Amino acid sequence: MLKVLEHIPAGLLSAAPAELATLLGGPTLIHLPGRRTPALFTSVLLHGNEDVGLLAVQQLLARYRERELPRALSIFIGNVAAARHGLRRLDAQPDYNRVWPGGVTRESPERQMMSEIVDNMRDRGVFASIDVHNNTGLNPHYGCVNRLDPSFLHLATLFSRTVVYFTEPPGVQSRAFADLCPAVTIECGKPGSPGSDTHAAEFLEAALHLSEFPQHPVAAHDIDLYHTVATVKVPDNIDFSFGPSPAALQFEPDLDHLNFRELAAGTRFARILLKASAPLHIPDASGGNRWQEFFTLADGNLVLRRPLMPSMLTLDQRIIRQDCLCYLMERLPMPGI
Repeated sequence: MLKVLEHIPAGLLSAAPAELATLLGGPTLIHLPGRRTPALFTSVLLHGNEDVGLLAVQQLLARYRERELPRALSIFIGNVAAARHGLRRLDAQPDYNRVWPGGVTRESPERQMMSEIVDNMRDRGVFASIDVHNNTGLNPHYGCVNRLDPSFLHLATLFSRTVVYFTEPPGVQSRAFADLCPAVTIECGKPGSPGSDTHAAEFLEAALHLSEFPQHPVAAHDIDLYHTVATVKVPDNIDFSFGPSPAALQFEPDLDHLNFRELAAGTRFARILLKASAPLHIPDASGGNRWQEFFTLADGNLVLRRPLMPSMLTLDQRIIRQDCLCYLMERLPMPGI
């Protein structure tokens, strides 16, 4: 599946996401030279409806059209087939951010491709990895890391003081690259939100100018650190809505306004209109459902059992079915490293 290039294809800097499938012919890894090596690696459009990474790369490369990059840069442009239709993924595709090495998905051409990319970058050497995303709910810009190592945290706080540490789900890009180099996923708000592409481009440029990573801890006053403790899904057999539309699970119509707010126990997420043994699914390591660890039913309402902070709450029903309703987080003290 993978195309590998050593140059910027003609037309790339002005192409819309929907044009990339025709322009590139498929997922493409582009290696560009720079003053320093090894390369900074960045992945964009792992989800075809999240265009901020492409726009940021286009901005960055336009700035250096007549200049040498400060550091070599390797760019993976991912799900161009889904981008043609403005979708996260096509129905017949796996999620491009769940099939990287370390994941548990079945073998597929996409999984083989991601392994090939990691092997390619391991052989070439890689300075750091940045995976660029939008999301579908009301969220601030923030970084995500899979290791509480100073170099990872310094890289993340170069983008935002809000940083989320997570270990699930498996098979994401940042976890695969964490074995090779400091790695971060950056979340840049909704597609089209003003300034998101410029913020991401400035972060990529700042990372290109780094010569090394500090080994001392990030100062506690420079970071707000959170830990993802649960992934919240809606079971396939439960119908749901937002607002007054009839459904077994009737979520609050402005549920995504709760993102990155520290919520008290008892905060209502939904009304239960049809009794179900498990209105939500929060998987544990063995495949069980631990939804009652985080939620409870009270007078026909689905409410939080304990104080928590949600992220990535979305009102997009297709995204909820393809991925999840949200993640639940707790504040994490700075590690003593």
